[in-house]
Amino acid sequence: MRHVALVTLVVDDYDEAIGFYTEALGFRLVEDSPRPDGSRWVVVAPGDQGTALLLARAKGDEQRARVGDQTGGRVGFFLHTDDFTRDHARMLAAGVTFLEEPRHEPYGSVAVFRDLYGNRWDLLQPTG
Repeated sequence: MRHVALVTLVVDDYDEAIGFYTEALGFRLVEDSPRPDGSRWVVVAPGDQGTALLLARAKGDEQRARVGDQTGGRVGFFLHTDDFTRDHARMLAAGVTFLEEPRHEPYGSVAVFRDLYGNRWDLLQPTG
């Protein structure tokens, strides 16, 4: 079986990013290991299975320019939930910025939010 295990998200600061993803979004810290070049291997995940995020600190001007705009302003990440109301309320209380009020579409309940750096995400509870 094959699957996408990690998606890299370029960030400004490891600890700041870990704090946001674990505290505001409720992800768990899977790994935080130092690397010989002074960087760290930092992985966070929303659950025990599925794709996780590799939080990679930007190196150089080109990578720093991509922080917060990795998908050109489009929603680039989709956080599925089994309880939209619960997670939306918890994220609001944690200070997460939602860009719209929740919508109830044929495919599910959804609202777009920004992460710490400005990347756009969907919080989505699929129908069914």
